[in-house]
Amino acid sequence: MNLRVLIVLSLLVGIGAVLHAVAPPVIMGVKPDMLLSMMFLGIILFPKIKYVLPLSVLTGAASALTTAVPGGQISNMIDKPITALVFLGLFLLVKDIGKRTISAPILTAIGTMLSGTIFLSIILFFLGIDLDDGFLVLFTTVVLPATLINTIIMVIVYPIVQTILKRSQPLLTQQN
Repeated sequence: MNLRVLIVLSLLVGIGAVLHAVAPPVIMGVKPDMLLSMMFLGIILFPKIKYVLPLSVLTGAASALTTAVPGGQISNMIDKPITALVFLGLFLLVKDIGKRTISAPILTAIGTMLSGTIFLSIILFFLGIDLDDGFLVLFTTVVLPATLINTIIMVIVYPIVQTILKRSQPLLTQQN
C-alpha cells in the first residue's frame, strides 16, 4: 500500500467526518451522511480493493462515532463496506464510458441511495418499526436530500481534486 494514497484517503475521511458531525439531524436523529461523498471520492481516485476496504471500514467507524441514531453505530459499520464494494463495482463498470465528471455525480447519487436504503433497513429492523411506513418517510426526508447534497458536493469537489492530482505527479502516478 502506498502511504501517500492512505494519507489522502485519511484526509478525505477527516473532512467527511467533520461534514457529518455538523450536519443537522432531520428526523429521529437521522441526518444526511455527507461522509459518503468523501468515501466515494476516495474510491473514484483510487479504485483498488486494497484501498477501498480500509477506506470503507474507517468511513463506517467515523460515521458511527458521529451518529445520533439509536443503533446507528452497528448500521454504519455494516452499511459502509457493502456500499463501498458495490460503488467500486459500478465505478469499474463505467470508468471507461464517458467522462468521469459526469459519471462521478451519477454514481454518487446511486451510492447514496443504496447506502441510505441499507442503513434505514437495518435501523428499522433493529428498532422494530414498520418497514413500509417508517422507511418511506425516512427515505424521502433524509436519504433523498442527502442524495442531492452529496451529488452537488461531487459536482463541485471532483473537478477540483482532479486538477490538484494532475498537478501532483507523485500521487497521479500511484493511482494507476
